[in-house]
Amino acid sequence: MKSDFTKKLLNWNREENKRSMPWKGEKDPYKIWLSEIILQQTRVEQGTAYYQRFVREFPTIADLASAPEQRVDKLWEGLGYYTRCRNLIESAHELVLKHDGRFPASYEEIRKLRGIGDYTAAAISSFAFNLPCAVVDGNVTRVLSRYFGIDEPVNSAKGKKRFASVAHGLLPEKKSAMFNQAMMDFGALVCKPRNPHCEVCVFAKNCFARNTQKIDDFPVKEKSSDKKKRWLYYIIFEDEKDVLIRKRMEKDIWQNLYEFVLVEKKEAVSPAKIRGIVSNGEGQPGMPSDDIDVSSVFKQELTHQTIYVCFLRSCMDAASSSEKKDYLRVSKNRLYEYPFPKIIRSFLQKTADLNGIAQVL
Repeated sequence: MKSDFTKKLLNWNREENKRSMPWKGEKDPYKIWLSEIILQQTRVEQGTAYYQRFVREFPTIADLASAPEQRVDKLWEGLGYYTRCRNLIESAHELVLKHDGRFPASYEEIRKLRGIGDYTAAAISSFAFNLPCAVVDGNVTRVLSRYFGIDEPVNSAKGKKRFASVAHGLLPEKKSAMFNQAMMDFGALVCKPRNPHCEVCVFAKNCFARNTQKIDDFPVKEKSSDKKKRWLYYIIFEDEKDVLIRKRMEKDIWQNLYEFVLVEKKEAVSPAKIRGIVSNGEGQPGMPSDDIDVSSVFKQELTHQTIYVCFLRSCMDAASSSEKKDYLRVSKNRLYEYPFPKIIRSFLQKTADLNGIAQVL
């Protein structure tokens, strides 16, 4: 079964696989690493432009390691899951300090780098060094679960071990990179999550899911617990030229990105009470509520939590800005230099009267 499956996949890859991506066939472990980190939790269509910008601005590991962190954060802005960016920077520093700016050529050493898990280590090992490591992503688990009828949840520890074992068992000698890329491409082009192209599938005859009419039942996933909900109220203290912002330093979402004055609540607050957040002293003492503009609610879904954000715009005077010691008074025309979370960036793009923002973010 191994030889039959592998042979059919490699034949499909040679004759029918037309998927094109800028990192496909890449042998530079740095560029492979960069593409894999960017594509975690990110669609190829969105990640491609980010990959190309990173490669253009930081063509080597040393370039990335020596870059100002704010510049790296700015290039990452909009991708989300910012821990990936932090790990990227830290691992670049480690590669320069301990490995002379080069990737080690072993799975075990690559796996030790910060932010690199089993999947990414296998991808770098296979694509850059052609080591016999199976790359198991969502596309691969979907193909394997449907073809073999594997009902272990893909997001369980037991399921991950099972899929890794099956994928490794299918690897052809000396062609791991070709096989791994073909598996991912086949899942993306043919064995898609919805409406797969079973009519042209080279595995259709022996596919368990198709033959039992259970295509939509695979892959199996464990149900996740209810997401945590958070309500963030940002107060934009501004005058004609400047606004107040701060860098998020806490071990929380959006670490090292910038934000406005923040008041977080445990539940949603009505428009009247929102104004009270500022006028009653949580943002700035003594501010008349009539002078406070309240935005609509912005929503962002993260892996383990749902974020609701509302923006309050209020006038700033010299006294109020001096009270905010952890905040920077920044020109509106220079806000584009600072990396913001995606949800704040979305608000700024829709707010044309904040000079210099909509045009550059």
